[in-house]
Amino acid sequence: MERHVYDRMAEIDRDHWWFVGRRKILTALIEHWRPKAGPLHILEVGCGTGSNIAMLQQFGTVDAIEPDDHARAFASRRTGLEIKGGYLPNVLLEDGRYDLIVLLDVLEHIPDDKGALCALKPKLAPGGRLMLAVPAMPSLWSGHDVAHHHQRRYTARTLEAVVQAAGYRTLRRTAFNSLLLPAIVGVRWLNRLLGREGGDEDRIPPAPINRLLAGLFGAERHVAVRGLFPAGVSLALVAEPDGDKTR
Repeated sequence: MERHVYDRMAEIDRDHWWFVGRRKILTALIEHWRPKAGPLHILEVGCGTGSNIAMLQQFGTVDAIEPDDHARAFASRRTGLEIKGGYLPNVLLEDGRYDLIVLLDVLEHIPDDKGALCALKPKLAPGGRLMLAVPAMPSLWSGHDVAHHHQRRYTARTLEAVVQAAGYRTLRRTAFNSLLLPAIVGVRWLNRLLGREGGDEDRIPPAPINRLLAGLFGAERHVAVRGLFPAGVSLALVAEPDGDKTR
């Protein structure tokens, strides 16, 4: 992504309702689908400006990689961690090390998504799991996706297909950002008609509205962990290596 996009993310990722609500949902998914009791060794792939690391540290120790130099430097300052550089699949990581590997709105940036998931599989410890969050519904493609250098938006079928092709078995797949889906679809289509796609999607609304949206979005966690939403702006998936294909 462009430097100004990372700068803008760093400005809003603590408080914007989307980031706040998403972290609540991701926290609930990890709590429910964690691979074992006790502290986990976690790898975040594509940590960006580091906004998820504190949330992940609730569950154990965290390593992170981020290919963008500017974002990596910011994440290191923010978290105090040494963030590794490099692009998948060519990143040097220890095999068999991680109980949980997460890619949170990252896979859609990678041209070879299957190759990236294949490269990460040997890095999982025995019993380890993979968690993905990706943008859904290709019909919602907008200037926001272009600005963020997305390669694609996923459907449940295409996400399942790439995960299976990379040698994983899905444990849970769920849509989220579902309650606000009608409003988001309406805004996307209105912006498209008016020729202003993606121009103000990252603006933080007035504080009372921001709190309301964060609360509404975050409340989805109680349903998302059970995989009950049929559609949403995003998809999450938890998987593990599939039998003899684990290595």
